[in-house]
Amino acid sequence: MNLDFEKMQGLVPAIIQDARNGEILMLGFMNGEAWAKTQALGYVTYFSRTRNQLWTKGESSGNRLRVVSAMTDCDQDALLVEVVVEGEGLVCHEGTRSCFTKPVHLAKERAPLKEEAQ
Repeated sequence: MNLDFEKMQGLVPAIIQDARNGEILMLGFMNGEAWAKTQALGYVTYFSRTRNQLWTKGESSGNRLRVVSAMTDCDQDALLVEVVVEGEGLVCHEGTRSCFTKPVHLAKERAPLKEEAQ
């Protein structure tokens, strides 16, 4: 599999999903080096855009993400990585299982879904 790291200045988004139940746990970015290290270690390694360095998820917390499988999207510029969470299972730095916990309030007016319009 050849990932296209050029579309986003050397990065691809990597969506992390629990292999056991399908829950989306987090999103991070990988460059070529992070992807190579992820494959070599078998644990998710990201490229930190703010620190400008690699970091392997869970190296300090113990909540590591062991890779079970990975797939790319049709354009080969994004990854979906299925993992088994090791440790206490608190993936987010805020102490929750998933980073996706904050509801977004949508505008009340929206176009009806195709099924609703009929």
